[in-house]
Amino acid sequence: MDWPQAVAQRAVWRRAGERLVFTNGCFDLLHYGHLYYLAEARAQGDRLLVGLNSSASVGRLKGTHRPIKDEQSRLHLLAGLACVDAVVVFDQDTPRELIAHLRPDVLVKGGDWAVEQIVGHEIVLAEGGTVKSLAFIPGYSTTQLESKIKNAGR
Repeated sequence: MDWPQAVAQRAVWRRAGERLVFTNGCFDLLHYGHLYYLAEARAQGDRLLVGLNSSASVGRLKGTHRPIKDEQSRLHLLAGLACVDAVVVFDQDTPRELIAHLRPDVLVKGGDWAVEQIVGHEIVLAEGGTVKSLAFIPGYSTTQLESKIKNAGR
């Protein structure tokens, strides 16, 4: 979805009394850790909308060697997951602006983030929503996969 479509869909879900969960990321090389995390995120509400960093945003955050997969591939892989209801690409370095537009009921991020460190927490909390830090599954990361692929032929 583009941003206006996502905002319109958000309104439909809100009128139906459904709680929207929002998370974001690069999701460059989709792996079990991502799948587990996204399923856990979805379990926090009725609908899951994923904010996907654009390829330009990933490059700025991760370096010129990333993303490994193009934006359309990453978008369609995420959108094809049963636990994901919508995917919206954002070009900014953080999803703060997208979160302000969507006003999700629940904001989640993976890892050891304190609530006050999660980008957009103040927007969601001001709306009466909740912010949660979900656990990562140890041993799964795109950086580890990238390194393993690079070293496979050595």
